[in-house]
Amino acid sequence: MVIRSRTPTRIDFAGGTTDLAAFASVEGGAVINAAVNRYAYCTYTPSAQAGVRIVSQDLEEFVEAADIRDLEYDGNLDLLKAAVRQMNLEGGMQISVRCEAPPGSGTGSSASVGVALLGLLDYLRAFDQGHEHSKLSRFEIADMACDLEHELGIVGGKQDQYAAACGGLSYMTFEDPEVTVEPLTPSRDFILELEKSLLLVYTGKSRLSGDIISTVMDAYLRNETAMTEPLMNLRDAGHQMRDAIVAEDLVRVGEVLDRNWENQKRLYESMTTPKIEALMAMARGEGVLGGKACGAGGGGCIVLLCEPDREHLVRRSVEDLGGHIIDFSFDYDGLTVWQSVKGRNGESS
Repeated sequence: MVIRSRTPTRIDFAGGTTDLAAFASVEGGAVINAAVNRYAYCTYTPSAQAGVRIVSQDLEEFVEAADIRDLEYDGNLDLLKAAVRQMNLEGGMQISVRCEAPPGSGTGSSASVGVALLGLLDYLRAFDQGHEHSKLSRFEIADMACDLEHELGIVGGKQDQYAAACGGLSYMTFEDPEVTVEPLTPSRDFILELEKSLLLVYTGKSRLSGDIISTVMDAYLRNETAMTEPLMNLRDAGHQMRDAIVAEDLVRVGEVLDRNWENQKRLYESMTTPKIEALMAMARGEGVLGGKACGAGGGGCIVLLCEPDREHLVRRSVEDLGGHIIDFSFDYDGLTVWQSVKGRNGESS
């Protein structure tokens, strides 16, 4: 029996970085993000031979072990190893993963892969025990994914895992370790208008987000005003973005995107790059209500909210400067697991 899973990646609109434990446990964080249909996929294939083989189709890397307990953390696909060891499944297997989002895009792709794999393995474990449904809730899987990253020393927040597990357009609050996810449900007309007006632009591979985050949090813990003030402003931007979306006010959404971006850039000098600045400037000349970098910045993706019926002009301008447009729509399914169907030759497709 071949089992597959998928999870969405996400676009963060406001409040990113305030989901980090060091800040959220003291001040409380607030993030607005939307899951999008650039998916991470996982596939489980049983093997007649004992042992486990884990394959990253994107990185063209694999690891093998005669037993899951023999998987060692050595910097090569460690998050995937940790997920397999966490579920403690017996029998021979191959696990394959891939993600449609570019590497280092700032869209939470690594967390999406982790959630997809944990969801798949939970489904498999439940099936082996005679249950029709997964044993863990989406929140439990997201929380487990966060814990695994923490145990591996991966520095990051929690919004990515919860977006991947839950899907949708969400207002998330963080008072570490507690996470609250409030689905935002503006009218269908507003959602369609928002999707039409947004452009996701890949500028190139970003810097290592963990190094950036560590620098920011170290300065915050030293109580440096230059770091504390923009973090508080980012949290406020999360609240303001929620209000703008509930009010279905695209102009205000654009204003908060810009406010968030200005405070993102205050966190560290390399948040922006000459290419990002050039793309932003060119796009604004064609008609943009607001924009910001996704994730930890330093490259990766930027998200732009275009003025009505100007997105084709903005698209053309950023492509002329070497930006790559990633088409998307919002995803409301979140983590999805299914059994593969068989083709005409009797093999799983």
